[in-house]
This record gives sequence, structure tokens and C-alpha cells, in this order.
Amino acid sequence: MTVSFVGTRTAEAALSWGQESIWRTVRWLDEDDPYFNIPYVLPIVGGPDLDRVGDALRRLVERHEALRTTITDTPDGARQTVVAAGELVVDVHQAGDDAAQVAQQVAADLAARAFRYAEELPFRCAVVLRDGVATQLALALSHLAVDAWSIRVLTDDWAALVAGTEPGDVPTQPLDRVAFERDGAGAGRGAESVAYWARTLAQAPRTLFDFPSQEPETLRFVRVGMESPALAVAATQLAHRWGVSTASVLTVACGTLLGVHTGHDRVALQLIVANRHDRRFRTMVGPAAQDGLVLLDLDGESFAETVRRGHMQAMAAYRYGHYDPAIVRELREEAGAVRGAPMDLSAYFNDIRGSGTWPRLPAAPDGPRSLSSQTRTFVVGSHAKVDAKAFFATGAAPDTGQLYLLADTAHLPRETAFALLRAAEETLITAVEADDLRISDLAAVTGLTEIRRGPGWIRRGPDWVRREAPTGAPQDTPDIVQRSSTTGGAV
Repeated sequence: MTVSFVGTRTAEAALSWGQESIWRTVRWLDEDDPYFNIPYVLPIVGGPDLDRVGDALRRLVERHEALRTTITDTPDGARQTVVAAGELVVDVHQAGDDAAQVAQQVAADLAARAFRYAEELPFRCAVVLRDGVATQLALALSHLAVDAWSIRVLTDDWAALVAGTEPGDVPTQPLDRVAFERDGAGAGRGAESVAYWARTLAQAPRTLFDFPSQEPETLRFVRVGMESPALAVAATQLAHRWGVSTASVLTVACGTLLGVHTGHDRVALQLIVANRHDRRFRTMVGPAAQDGLVLLDLDGESFAETVRRGHMQAMAAYRYGHYDPAIVRELREEAGAVRGAPMDLSAYFNDIRGSGTWPRLPAAPDGPRSLSSQTRTFVVGSHAKVDAKAFFATGAAPDTGQLYLLADTAHLPRETAFALLRAAEETLITAVEADDLRISDLAAVTGLTEIRRGPGWIRRGPDWVRREAPTGAPQDTPDIVQRSSTTGGAV
């Protein structure tokens, strides 16, 4: 079917800071790479006919300008254009009892093709019928049009529109965000953030991956996952005990273990910052998220104190995650020039949970370890090209701890990626049982391997550097040290 829409304006502007951060990576990827496409399925409740579904879809597109925006490169930088009117072709798929499964596959198929951003609206959709009744809207959404917060806004608006009601006041649009960042109150916050980045970059390690790489897998970047109610229960108990958030518990645990494995006592992680502090942007559909920078010090003290301190550092990173990306790129280049090599901030953590909690966790009267038999690990998929070496992320499930790691197998082999996930679970369970757990004990407690660089490597500040070897001398390669495990460790 075809859906015609008519918005309130045609307009053009530069990209917002959130859009620009994504756009640079989109242009860095291969032209046909769909990495930033998001498959998503929205339920269609109440059995409306196709005309009513089409009307709800029309109103959704008219309501949110991000869904009718094209992006074009120009000599003066990328520009976005809001399209006032147009037509949307919506496929219709017939299914039976497997309608939900069909919708998931249709969404994946729609997301498998890269968008032509200058010519195509940044989303595709299809309606899936179950025995002739519309039950699912399958979507492929470009990350240039939405972020995780935006998807929650779209979900709520869609439910209201399908029910025949208005979602609420007209939302703020991405073009309003551009004005806010360049001329409004956001400009002052941006300047504060730039100062924070300058201070933090001066103390950060140049890279966590300052050891020789190895032969990667054919598709170099593998994403693995773990579902663990024990992890979630332990993180919740520790957050209550230490007066921090579960996001901080997970962030510090993942960063700490990455530092233990790579031999660093200072770890820089980039956090994905939603940047929805200002109420005007709570209902905006469009990418506002940017990278924040948190610095974790692992100096041998207790894990509890590291988490408490890391929580405050993470709060600062979230506060100062709103900035002009061009200025921060210059800061990174300047910091790299001082250090003699580019700043490689390629370790990330992203908490995608909307509430920051798991509302339906199972009871664990005997402690979180009693749930560890339910833990499962799995491979999500692989990619040829990703601008990260280690990317930890939570999942949205409300009843189990989902933790994912996308790893560059040239630096973190697949088995190491799995070991890091299981080490995160074991660390939190052990911390519940023993509040005196120390950073120096983590390798032994979890069975996590540690990189040993050999005699050719020395510490220089927060960095490892390799001494120049005499001509013809054999090159050092890193050894992996397996520490003994007292708890079974990670697999």
C-alpha cells in the first residue's frame, strides 16, 4: 500500500552534534554497509484495518521530522533537509500463527540494505497480517534518524495513534536541537564539556590495546552475548549496598576487567550519553546521543571503592557528553601529537535499558550464585568493519542480565570475549559474597587471562611502549598468562 504524508514545513540545516557523530562513522564505513540500520517491530493492537494502520503511519511520519529527513554531503559539510510531503510505499505480508516471527524476519530483511541518505527517507516499513488481520509493523530505522531513546518515543506514539488518539503536544524536532546547540543554552554546556575532555584526555592512556595484534577472524569483529540472572541480581544487590546505580556497577566491572586483561591500571571508556537532560528534548525523535569519556583508576584498592569512585566519574562523563564533535576531534589530535601516536579511545560501554533496572528478576534467597546455572553465552554475529575494539552493552530484557561484547579479534579473540563476559558475572557474584574483594585478586578469582608483553615493553605514564629492538633482533609477541582460578573462572 502507499501512504501519502504532508508535514508542516520544508527546511534545511547543518547536522546536530548527535547526527554528525554518527554521520562521520557512516561515511567511514563501506557505502553498502548496513551496520547503522536498526530492525524493529511495533505491535498493532486492536485489529485495525489497513486504512487505519496507514493513517496511523501517516500521522507518525508527519509528527516526527526525523522520519522525513534526507542528508547530503556539501563542500561546507553535511546538510539535512526536512521533506514536507511525499509518499511511503509499505509492503504487506501475509502470515499465520508465525506472524511475530515473520515480522522479525521482515524487519531484518528491510535493515539488510544500506540507506541512500541523499535520496531515501531514513526508514522502511511493512505490515504483517495474521490471518488477514494487521498485527505487526516491521521497521528498518537508520541510526541517523533514531537512537534508543527515540525508539521508546516512537513505540509510545504508535500505540496512541493506532488506538485513534493523539500522543500529546507537538514534539521538539532535530532542527530545534541544532539551534539549541549552536546558539541556545546548549552552547554553554558544550563549552564546559570541551574543557572536561581536555582535562581527561591529558590523563587517559593513549590506548588499552598497546600490544601486538594477532591474526583476526575472517569477519574481524565478533559480537558475543550472555544472559545471566545471576549477573543482574548481583549488580542490583551491590548497587543498593554501595549507593550507586546498576549501570555504574556494570560499567566499572567491564572497564576494570578490560584493564586487568590488558595490563592497565588506568582505563578510559567511552560511554553512550543520551543527552536528554533538557525536558524539551524528551519527546524528540532523532539521535542526540554522543560519546562521554570516563577514566577509571585501578590502583589495587578494593573493588567496592573502585565502583563508588567510578560511579562519580561516570556521572561526570554523562554530564559532559554534550559537545561540538569537531572541537573534541581537534583535542584528540592534539593529545595524540603530544603522546607521539593517535589517541585510541576504542573501548565503550552502553546501557540501553530505559529504566536502568531489571523489574522482573527472579528471587535468589540463597544469593546470586544459586542462579548461575541458568547463565548462557552465545554468538550474536560478526562484522567486517567496526570503529571499536571492545564495545560492551546491556540488553533490554527485564528479567535477566543481558551483557554483550563486540570485540576486535585482532586484539580480543573470541574466547577472550566470552571470558570477559563470564568474568563480569563472577566478579559481581564474588563481590556480593566478599565485600573485601580487591582489584589485584580479580585475575585469580575469575580465571581471566592477562597479557604479558615481555622484556621489550616498558611503562611510560599510563601507557605501555615498546623499546626499539636492535636490527635483526627477534620481535616480541605478547604471551597470555593464565592465572589460577579458585572459583571455576570464566570459560
